[in-house]
Amino acid sequence: MFSSLWLVWCSNFFHFINLFSQRPVGLSWSRLALALLDMGKLLAASHRSHPCTLISPFVFFMQAWADDVRRFRKMFKYPVSTELVVIVGNHDIGFHYEMTTYKVHRFEKVFNFTSGKLITRKGINFVLVNSVAMEGDGCAVCRTSEAKLVALSHKLNCSQQKPNHSNERCSDVEKLPASEPILLQHYPLYRKSDAECSGEDSAPPGEKNIPFKEKYDVLSQEASQKLLWWFHPRLILSGHTHSACEVLHAGKIPEISVPSFSWRNRNNPSFIMGSITPTDFSLQKCFLPYESRVFTIYCAAGALLVILILAHCQLLTPPFYFAQRLISKHKAV
Repeated sequence: MFSSLWLVWCSNFFHFINLFSQRPVGLSWSRLALALLDMGKLLAASHRSHPCTLISPFVFFMQAWADDVRRFRKMFKYPVSTELVVIVGNHDIGFHYEMTTYKVHRFEKVFNFTSGKLITRKGINFVLVNSVAMEGDGCAVCRTSEAKLVALSHKLNCSQQKPNHSNERCSDVEKLPASEPILLQHYPLYRKSDAECSGEDSAPPGEKNIPFKEKYDVLSQEASQKLLWWFHPRLILSGHTHSACEVLHAGKIPEISVPSFSWRNRNNPSFIMGSITPTDFSLQKCFLPYESRVFTIYCAAGALLVILILAHCQLLTPPFYFAQRLISKHKAV
């Protein structure tokens, strides 16, 4: 018998990590500071449920690497009992044309990430995919990444006694829990657009029918079919598009793309909390407060505080005396 594994899956939270070194145009320092403060509090609040695994599909490191990592560790504090897993994305190592072996190794060293790595917890298999390296052009990083995934696929299929894997081929293979794996990756699998996506955190109506570009917005059809064929996953968790979407691949394999966990990109960020067993899973979406409402509350509270301070210092004439003075002046005239 296996107990369930609790996890948190959030995307793009660390778009904010780098903002202190390069503030986006149009984003004031006051708004940025409040956003960082509140996002940090909200992330810390999710820890109170004591998840076993905290997973982020990607971070946002593009400037001074050491400074960004330092800020990451300072902001992303979590209990010792919680395991942190960070999935590499295009903001960490660049898009495919920017990706280098140096950038990949730099990320792996800091976050102990390896493309094609298997994490098994409580009988549950998680496959970490470097989706940036699924370009299919035979580059050095791509070849290495795909070779690891193929080897891992063989191990998992042998452990599950797939029909196309004979006992002879699996005799010298390390046996893993027979649970079908869960894929964790940055890019979603191929889909034409977000037209079929629904929910309040999905893409705006005006953007849903915009076609996705393969190998940029989503994985290519070829790469997507490879992952499905290699692993036969029971669940796929992804990010990247900044909007939520739930789709079924081959009519039975669910993929959930989480929206950006950042007020910089949307007014209503969300993340996923889940309970997973070797044979089942239950996921719940958690929403952050609307940014517009939060700032309305801050502004109202600030205005009230100013009024109270002025009244306390007798710099603000009470409305009753102000009206009485106006009436007296009118009678005198």
